[in-house]
Amino acid sequence: MGGIFGTISKKSCVADLFYGTDYNSHLGTRRGGMATYSEDKGFVRSIHNLESSYFRTKFEPTLGRFEGSKSGIGVISDTDAQPLVVNSHLGAFAICTVAKIVNIDELTRQLLAQNMSFSEMSMGRTNPTELVAQLLVQADSFVEGIANVYRHIKGSCSMLILTAHELICARDSWGRTPIIIGHKEGAYAASSESTAFPNLDFETVYDIGPGEIVRLTADGMEQLRPANKKMQVCSFLWVYYGFPTSTYEGKNVEEMRFANGYSMAKTDDVEVDCCSGIPDSGTGMAMGYAAGMGIPYQRCIAKYTPTWPRSFTPSNQAMRSLVAKMKLIPNQAMLRDKRVLFCDDSIVRGTQLRDNVRVLFDAGLRECHMRIACPPLVYGCPFINFTSSKSDMELITRRIIERFEGDANKNIEKYATTGSPEYRRMVDAIAQELGLTSLRFNSIEQMVKAIGLPKCQVCTHCFDGSSQYTLCERADE
Repeated sequence: MGGIFGTISKKSCVADLFYGTDYNSHLGTRRGGMATYSEDKGFVRSIHNLESSYFRTKFEPTLGRFEGSKSGIGVISDTDAQPLVVNSHLGAFAICTVAKIVNIDELTRQLLAQNMSFSEMSMGRTNPTELVAQLLVQADSFVEGIANVYRHIKGSCSMLILTAHELICARDSWGRTPIIIGHKEGAYAASSESTAFPNLDFETVYDIGPGEIVRLTADGMEQLRPANKKMQVCSFLWVYYGFPTSTYEGKNVEEMRFANGYSMAKTDDVEVDCCSGIPDSGTGMAMGYAAGMGIPYQRCIAKYTPTWPRSFTPSNQAMRSLVAKMKLIPNQAMLRDKRVLFCDDSIVRGTQLRDNVRVLFDAGLRECHMRIACPPLVYGCPFINFTSSKSDMELITRRIIERFEGDANKNIEKYATTGSPEYRRMVDAIAQELGLTSLRFNSIEQMVKAIGLPKCQVCTHCFDGSSQYTLCERADE
């Protein structure tokens, strides 16, 4: 997915920028970067590969090069190398994005036909952030340039733009990814995660709305463009991506996960000895489920955090499987001859969970019941970089539908409808394939209720395909 952080201050911002960006590290593991501005040095930029090490490890030894800077932006990216520093008729600026541009190849061809060029490549393709910058500088102002970006791209894009005098924050036109504003005396900050604020003494003061643009200086915040009335914020922010202490649209991640598990337990009749979460994102749900069911919550499986990253990030399936196996360690003492109900955020490919279940039974588990925080993933996400999946056929649901129907797209709406005969058949097949004693997915209605926003404001496309229209419709129409 990716995360961004920016700050502008009356004094040195380097420490805040460094730690604030690091607090977004759970959102990506491929590239990390920072860019700052000072009157003495101008723009200073550094980008590092994070696939073999962590953000702090890579950047801490070179923080001295940013000394004297009072403003800066940072990014954790799962795709492209950024931030970029651009010189244009709008002046020099640095830019970072959280973006997925599904029509990037089409837009690249259009810009090349206009005799424009690209200097940055990411994994053999046009760097998405550079594409955004190229669209941006076609206009006569940053506000008009951002509008030009949103007029052309399909997918999503939130961005931070750093100039010599200001920090411009623009949230995706449909609000799929967040930007939250924090303030402390003499400084403002913008972040994908509100988690970045408390330990840096920032107080959350504002959630930028869909398509809204705000200008930050050390002295204040100014709205440059009002928010769109329509919103489709990604439900997976609460289900999976978000850090437990983060809050989006006034809705806290851990509160949502607890409520989600609690309500699911109230409609379940399974008999088990205890409840456990698949760490980390399944933990809050499991605590809620245990409270709702009136059974003990126990840590039957633990995550070894010092060295192993999130397992969805490596593009190589063999490496994903290795990471998934090595980072989760079963506690045999808590598992032996037990009926345990596990809570997890989602099932994507199913390969990791199948391997984990096998390990749990090898450790002495008697019954393995699984409860999933969201509905089955039936549609690939065209809006954010949810996983490294290249095709919908990597989804376990699509493979099972193809097995049943001979066509992975046939009757897909029926399989996506909770409680239908096709849905129940698919869930039973998933349980059998993964070796589970029982399996239940949450419903869209209950998940959205736990989030606490109206359904029309929450994107549930990967479960029901309901947001396809937003690829063509503008949020401000």
